[in-house]
Amino acid sequence: MKSLKQDAVHIVRSLRARGHQAYLVGGCVRDLLLGREPADYDVSTDATPAQVMKIFPRTYAVGAQFGVILVPVSQSDGDAGSEVVPESVVEVATFRSDVGYSDGRHPDEVRFSKDPREDVERRDFTINGLMLDPENDEVIDFVGGRKDIESGLVRTIGDPAKRFAEDKLRMLRAVRFAARFDYAIDQSTMVAIQSLSADIHQVSNERVRDELTKMLTEGEARRAFQLLDETGLLREVLPEISAMKGVEQPPQYHPEGDVFVHTLLLLQNLPHPCSVTLAWGALLHDVGKPPTFRIAPDRIRFDGHVEVGVKMAENICRRLRFSNDDTEQTLALVNNHMRFADITRMKESTLKRFLRLPRFEEHLDMHRMDCQSSHGDLSLYNFAREKLASTPPEAIRPALLLNGDALIAEGYAPGPVFKEILSAVEDAQLEGQLHSSADAMSFVHDKFPRGSSS
Repeated sequence: MKSLKQDAVHIVRSLRARGHQAYLVGGCVRDLLLGREPADYDVSTDATPAQVMKIFPRTYAVGAQFGVILVPVSQSDGDAGSEVVPESVVEVATFRSDVGYSDGRHPDEVRFSKDPREDVERRDFTINGLMLDPENDEVIDFVGGRKDIESGLVRTIGDPAKRFAEDKLRMLRAVRFAARFDYAIDQSTMVAIQSLSADIHQVSNERVRDELTKMLTEGEARRAFQLLDETGLLREVLPEISAMKGVEQPPQYHPEGDVFVHTLLLLQNLPHPCSVTLAWGALLHDVGKPPTFRIAPDRIRFDGHVEVGVKMAENICRRLRFSNDDTEQTLALVNNHMRFADITRMKESTLKRFLRLPRFEEHLDMHRMDCQSSHGDLSLYNFAREKLASTPPEAIRPALLLNGDALIAEGYAPGPVFKEILSAVEDAQLEGQLHSSADAMSFVHDKFPRGSSS
């Protein structure tokens, strides 16, 4: 089976065989120089979109107006020009220069070019501005990208203010690349971000969400959020997280420091790879602490911070346009992260309901990180893990002994009390008190006589 790189090289050769210039370009070249496996491959060429589509009849013209054609490298159904894109594609882009960015994202006018240097000089950062001739393994560097890779530096191509004016999202991308590769941000680039950080609001919430999610899940989340803070972007995109700075915590439970420091430590402890919901749950788990901070006679307290935090987290998820499923799980992580404190004292039924929360492994991971980022005591985490491992799934989620139809057949009138009855039956079943439908019905007759109001 061919690799994606082999497919991209084949595309380069096919373009060259028809008299066109063509190179691998951008992040794939950077990653190859760093010894990393690129997630995708881009090709840059002087062939126009129409010429590319003629050479590769099975293409997807999703960005043809900007000179971008997607060439599939796996067999799939679909006609040329279709909007349905297969999983594996190579992006083939025509050399171009961009004129004006009125909307802060898309060029007002695209001028196709025959000059690869002109194409590179419109790109974002020097480390992403390298071209590679795959036939002789020659790197073409018009912008000093190789030197910046060796120096560990994220630097814009040309004037930083101009690059960021073209697409404000590039400010977040600078932070993400610096975090991912453990690079510094060039001083002039940093100054430009700090002065333009408020302009990030011109970027759609969805694009901001996606960039933040990559920061959280690429393995260097703590460094990313430190840089977001240093650049001034954090207070713009997530003011609720910025508000954690300087919010003290009781030292007997949180010797590590304030809420922001604690949250950064959680981000540092995120597993890699990491799910989107666990990452955002870790970031937001204590978001309710700043507004609930108070100094009581005995110690610092955050009364109701979980309930407040759930509401704040929901607002953030809605603002950033998360899916309903991701929002629900993220809020569940925030809502349940303090329940582990009571786990050894829970009734058997309460404990089993807790252990069967959807994706409970994420709740376990959250608690582990929370402990590791504060007092370090993992006894409750270990208790939960042992209970989960030693309790059969059918004991945690047993088949129901009764349902509403059975109650109606027994002469009970449908109504709100049904929920109360069935919940009480399940609690008794989870406690090990009921083992059959007959047991359950006797329990109902005893606890909920027909004709009673409750």
